[in-house]
Amino acid sequence: MATKNIAGHQIHVNDEGFMTDPQEWDKEIAVEIAKEEGIPELSLQHWKVIDFCRQDGVSSGKAPTLRRITTAAGVLTKDMFTLFPKGPAKKVAKISGLGKPEGCV
Repeated sequence: MATKNIAGHQIHVNDEGFMTDPQEWDKEIAVEIAKEEGIPELSLQHWKVIDFCRQDGVSSGKAPTLRRITTAAGVLTKDMFTLFPKGPAKKVAKISGLGKPEGCV
């Protein structure tokens, strides 16, 4: 298993860069991963989605799909693409310290 230094922490990641242990995640790590993913600053709306994904992912054991996020968190699909461009479910899962959502390529 590979490790990566993010925000001064050694984090376990898979070959696609997704964290393999959600317990290693913290908000500093999220900010750094977001920057790597092309999101220079996380707004309150970003954090609403990230916090939802963290809670949902920990309780279900897997990253939520885009449909789950838009339905349960009440965020419009177009807003997800604005907040997390080019693959919002995959991008928010990575920033949230979760694995790749099912169905994402």
